[in-house]
Amino acid sequence: MIKNLVILESPSKAKTIKKILGPNYKIEACVGHVRDLPKSQLGVDVESDFEPKYITIRGKGDILANLRKLAKSAKKIYLATDPDREGEAISWHLMHALKLDEKNTERITFNEITKNAVKKSLKEARAIDMDLVDAQQARRVLDRVVGYRISPLLWKKVRKGLSAGRVQSVVLKLICEREEEIELFVPEEYWTLEAKMAKGSFIARYNASDNDKFELKTEADVQTILKKTGKHDFTVREVKQGTRTRKPPAPFTTSTLQQEASRLFSYAPSRTMRIAQQLYEGVDVAGEGAVGLVTYIRTDSPRISDDAYTDATDYIESKYGKTYLPSARPEYKSRGRTQDAHEAIRPTGAERTPDALKASLSGEQYKLYKLIWERFIGSQMAAAVYDTLTVKLEANKTVWRASGSLLKFDGYLAVYSKNEDAEKDVKIPPLKEGETVKVTDFLPAQHFTQPSPRYSEGSMVRTMEDLGIGRPGTFAQTIMTLLARGYVIKENKALYPTELGEIVNEIMTDYFEDIVDTEFTARMEDDLDRVELGELGWKDILRFFYPSFAQKISAAEEQIGEIEVKDEETDTPCENCGRMMVIKFGRFGKFLACPGFPDCRNAKPILEEAGVACPLCDGKVVIKKSKKGRIYYGCDAYPDCEFISWNLPTGEKCPECGGYLMIKGRKKRVVACNACKFTKDAPETED
Repeated sequence: MIKNLVILESPSKAKTIKKILGPNYKIEACVGHVRDLPKSQLGVDVESDFEPKYITIRGKGDILANLRKLAKSAKKIYLATDPDREGEAISWHLMHALKLDEKNTERITFNEITKNAVKKSLKEARAIDMDLVDAQQARRVLDRVVGYRISPLLWKKVRKGLSAGRVQSVVLKLICEREEEIELFVPEEYWTLEAKMAKGSFIARYNASDNDKFELKTEADVQTILKKTGKHDFTVREVKQGTRTRKPPAPFTTSTLQQEASRLFSYAPSRTMRIAQQLYEGVDVAGEGAVGLVTYIRTDSPRISDDAYTDATDYIESKYGKTYLPSARPEYKSRGRTQDAHEAIRPTGAERTPDALKASLSGEQYKLYKLIWERFIGSQMAAAVYDTLTVKLEANKTVWRASGSLLKFDGYLAVYSKNEDAEKDVKIPPLKEGETVKVTDFLPAQHFTQPSPRYSEGSMVRTMEDLGIGRPGTFAQTIMTLLARGYVIKENKALYPTELGEIVNEIMTDYFEDIVDTEFTARMEDDLDRVELGELGWKDILRFFYPSFAQKISAAEEQIGEIEVKDEETDTPCENCGRMMVIKFGRFGKFLACPGFPDCRNAKPILEEAGVACPLCDGKVVIKKSKKGRIYYGCDAYPDCEFISWNLPTGEKCPECGGYLMIKGRKKRVVACNACKFTKDAPETED
């Protein structure tokens, strides 16, 4: 007889919680969702008030059978799936799939996998929150109706295998609009003019002439000012001294963590979330075992608990002293629309410093944990303080200004100084009003206005958050879908629409203007929030949305003609027939295929270069994947060259035996020889 059965999604999460709860609790994982709408059909009866048809997900039969067996012998069952809408829905599906009795089944949630949080959740066990479940059902059914009604239209008119999701279509439109804006942009010339002063070599910038702003649009304008200034000395007319504070940034939300990891480490949002999930579910820490290191990673709120605040301030005072604590508790406001359901992403304990955990973490886990820890500690510290000096100078009625600042008190910068616009000290020598200073050189510079930059994955995440499109947990998946479908490509971090993406966007914009309207999509998110709050029935959203949507589907089917999208030709010849291979898109992304299909069925993956030469021949090392998804390295000249390795070669020869060197290890990386025992430390990388 099992006394207590706890069911959650992840096996690694189960391992961490098992250590906390001990032998009186049986911990089992359902490994994610157990029921969903069928893939082969719409699965929503639009004629019967949008009733969904849920079926057991393929491959989950044995898992559910084992859980049913355990549930029958358990006195008490706790459903401990993630603390959000999706987690609540998984628990509800488990109730139905396992036919659990409500009398001995309860729902528990925790924002962090720590002893105190888990045990507290048992004391606060509750029934399943149907408002949360219904909000998730509304999103799932709405997305299914949109996707499964528009996608077949795209298959028929454009190409098989395409899709049009409710949120992804809005994001695609934003990327296409930005590309059009860049193409139509007409740059305008402008100039800046600076003067380098003899005293202290400080720089003053031209500001105005004859007390009026005089814009420097051409080189002739610059020459006008230089001629007017002539060889006159500059006179100091005004000196202002002051102080300025720089407040620390808020603790991370899902969105801001993805943005910062993208900017600092070039991590895709999906990679950031994968690593963060590992830190949340638990990592084996030397001397402690499996430990959850960060709080729940899907959140749009920057707030932290009272206990977390006390934990942070105690650490700051002991490490840096009271002067590094602000006079009042910092308060941070959420950006854009927010549910405020969870705390910010923070470490579960301030005393677990990154350096203390470094030996227990992989390289990417360490980098992300360090970022989260430093951001959290810094957010609770005092502001940085700068001494500022602003000087106004004049030369023959032309006005120039110089500004300087020196860091007086580092405050939070002692811990977190990764801001993109982190300031450097700008020194200006002591000056007095009426003082004369000489110029050593004039520095004119030509510029041209620039269009808005293309979206990166990080900036797109920020835009989605600002506009209220999707939820934090869906941002990464939305961008991944656009890349996988071939609607968008990524080059040098920038997102570009493909021809296929522009065609799909044109269809969506012309025939489904509501779907791709940012305000409409944001209002839909607000309605889903209202369902969660119990203010709106989940089927009411469908009843309002579907009638006009169905009419637009019918109109599009009649009006859209067939559209041909030519495959992108490469310079790679087909080994079988000699035709130039083309780029195709499949379930797992891009691949090369012969255009002679079905006469020639040759196809092969597009290989990413590793950036080093093959150690055995003149070829290049490329990155490959095994059937089980494990990355390995091989030569692009295969089968003529049979080089293959699980470890990346560095391109260097071993100084002792002449073999080739390669990078080994995950947590502790070293450079090692393939033929002898020579090793050395691996260089730091950005992964």
